Amino acid sequence: MSELFKGIALFTPGGDVVYCIDPSKQRRWHIDLCTRLQTLFELSAPPHFLVPCYTATIDRWFNPQTQQIECIAEAYPFVFHYHPFLNAIFNTPGQTWTQVHCSPHLCDPMAIATYYHQFPKLWDDRDWVVRIDAPQDNLSPPENSDRFLDEVQPEGYVFRLFVTGTYRHMEHLLRKVHDALEKTLSQPYTLKVIDILKHPDLAESDRVLATPTLLRVWPKPVRRVVGEIEVGEQLLSLLS
Repeated sequence: MSELFKGIALFTPGGDVVYCIDPSKQRRWHIDLCTRLQTLFELSAPPHFLVPCYTATIDRWFNPQTQQIECIAEAYPFVFHYHPFLNAIFNTPGQTWTQVHCSPHLCDPMAIATYYHQFPKLWDDRDWVVRIDAPQDNLSPPENSDRFLDEVQPEGYVFRLFVTGTYRHMEHLLRKVHDALEKTLSQPYTLKVIDILKHPDLAESDRVLATPTLLRVWPKPVRRVVGEIEVGEQLLSLLS
């Protein structure tokens, strides 16, 4: 194994794990790991709800200032007790792991439990430890992949609104965007709202760095509005 690498482990509620070791640090592994779980457990969809609450990450990098290899190892509360096991699979004996603190609404056990009826297999314990070295061509594409849209060729427009914040804030923003689209568009459209706190993998996939961000993902090319969204030149440029 290279001394410099990024590792990501994604656990299931039952204790199984898929993980990767990436020396290049270039891939969007959260999406790949969810997709692999979908394949392994024969699920109806990738279990994106596991991110970030069931994840652990480690990053070994070279600090040019100290001329030393440094390491950041973090795990969310649901999987922090696995840190001896994480040191074993990443070959980092004695590495100290930091527990990532998250807001209660992000990793609420009651909210996670609501997914049991859709993904009951994830609560089974098969003692699976699966390492992923490269994505497989036959894996199902993530829901927001460009290839998926190219194959389906949806009618009208497809938008994604990336948000974060309180429920009232999101409700006000959604109403404003909906009203703006209703006043401006004469064609059918689909608007999907994505909370980046719950789905950081989708934000990473669409290269969303700030909220709110409104993306027009169909028709191509992809266009975006970042920040305040108002009816005017900004929105018209997104639709033209």
